[in-house]
Amino acid sequence: MGPGAAFFDLDRTVIATSSALAFARPFYRDGLLNRRDVVASGYTQAVYKLAGAGDEQMARIRDQLATMSRGWPVDQVRRIVAGAIDELIAPYVYAEALVLIEQHRAAGRDIVLVSSSGEEMVRPIARLVGADDVIATRMAIRDGRFTGEVDFYAAGESKAEAVRELATRNGYDLATCYAYSDSVSDVPLLSTVGYPTVVNADRGLRRVARERQWPLLAFRNPVPTPLTRIRYVLSRPPGGSLVPMAAIVTAGAAVTAAIWYARRRRPTARIEPAPQRPGA
Repeated sequence: MGPGAAFFDLDRTVIATSSALAFARPFYRDGLLNRRDVVASGYTQAVYKLAGAGDEQMARIRDQLATMSRGWPVDQVRRIVAGAIDELIAPYVYAEALVLIEQHRAAGRDIVLVSSSGEEMVRPIARLVGADDVIATRMAIRDGRFTGEVDFYAAGESKAEAVRELATRNGYDLATCYAYSDSVSDVPLLSTVGYPTVVNADRGLRRVARERQWPLLAFRNPVPTPLTRIRYVLSRPPGGSLVPMAAIVTAGAAVTAAIWYARRRRPTARIEPAPQRPGA
């Protein structure tokens, strides 16, 4: 059996915002959204922040985003996300989440983001925070454009099923794996692993956590933009533009500051090392 994994929900667990709705402004600026779409997205975002997202709310978000994205060029969406991630996502990454990610990595586990947001948004965020893989919503694409249909919606039981499939492919023992989430809709995900932890829980999940005696954490400290920016810059695929030497020097300073910052806010949850394989 291979090493385990740590599965992180994204919104309000790793970042203090909604990844799917955070890009409404640049989408509007580039002509993908109209004013009515922006207002609807803003309303959904407000409801999300105030009440969390249960199954019914998540289904409405899915249908809204699928309808709005019909006909969007996929390459344009990817360019917008890449260009706006520094401003719209990086300032909202929780320091506590980054510390946990590094602790799990040091213990030999893979890091997987599991999000109902679209894969085109989640993969760049995964590079930003140092995740190895993602499970995310996949929109149907035809001739380089979104059709408005959803091939796979990563929410509720579907998240848990995707985690089980990934575990089978990668040889994870789910009994030794960890999962983190804020939403009651992720009870199936949390129930799939041996070590579930609740982060910034909504009311429904807090109740379930108390009943099942799951640990509860509160993340409150987003990392300053430069501390997450550096991870994103250095993780860009080979073949991209060369990083100037001045940026690398700045990167070293940022990494040093990030380590200092994270250690001061190290979460109390204890992360056990991955079990050794027989004969290792």
